[in-house]
Amino acid sequence: MRVWVLGSGSAGNAVLVESGDTRILIDAGFPVRELAARLAAIGVSGESIESAIVTHEHTDHVRGVCAAAKRWKWSVYASSGTIAGYPLLREACARPFSAGDALELGDLRVQTVRTPHDGTEPVAMLATARSSGVRAGIVYDLGHVPPSYRATFERLDILVLESNHDEAMLRAGPYPPVVQARIAGAYGHLSNRRSGMFARDCVHAGLAQLVLAHLSERCNQPALALDSMREALATSRFRGALHAASQRAVCGPFTAGRAAASAGRQLSLEL
Repeated sequence: MRVWVLGSGSAGNAVLVESGDTRILIDAGFPVRELAARLAAIGVSGESIESAIVTHEHTDHVRGVCAAAKRWKWSVYASSGTIAGYPLLREACARPFSAGDALELGDLRVQTVRTPHDGTEPVAMLATARSSGVRAGIVYDLGHVPPSYRATFERLDILVLESNHDEAMLRAGPYPPVVQARIAGAYGHLSNRRSGMFARDCVHAGLAQLVLAHLSERCNQPALALDSMREALATSRFRGALHAASQRAVCGPFTAGRAAASAGRQLSLEL
């Protein structure tokens, strides 16, 4: 299995997962022209992707999916709540599922998991490669971590995890109090500190890649997110590679081995 983060943040999110001959996209939050450019940067054609799964209906996750599906003949999957929240998905003939369902897509089995976020029926993803058994979790846009997540996302090889904001920067930042409360609330986004708390509970010696995602450009810095996670994991069994995904460039591929090539600006450190 190989995973690329094509970009992650409030301006757009997309994660490419590949196993064998199967390629799927988790979210398509960029305009189709930008998606095409980022895929081309890693030598991937849009036509080679068979399916897109949408985590929820917010624009930074769904902006390009309908146009891309039409252009490249993708199958599109979204929860019933997400389709209701973004009716254009019906025009893309999105196939509905319920949060908690598993999707069988070629060599990948994708378990969907309900997330606490202010969408209608948002989900995280656990992708397992049938051929190799490699497991990857894509967990972002959630305001808190349900206790069940510790078991759901155990024994991963790759984890893409939200580390949205530094709590002090959020308080001192440009957002009005109501927006600050939404971001920091139980259905908003994980701070660096809370992301570290979850990672400390679920990492294990076999986790090869931990990728911090959805970093706020106004209320976070990659170095802060990385330092916070490094501190949280200092006494854990994690011995893999730690990375901060970029909003503006492709990062990856991330594999079950510790080495990860960079297709763009990628901040990394190893613990």
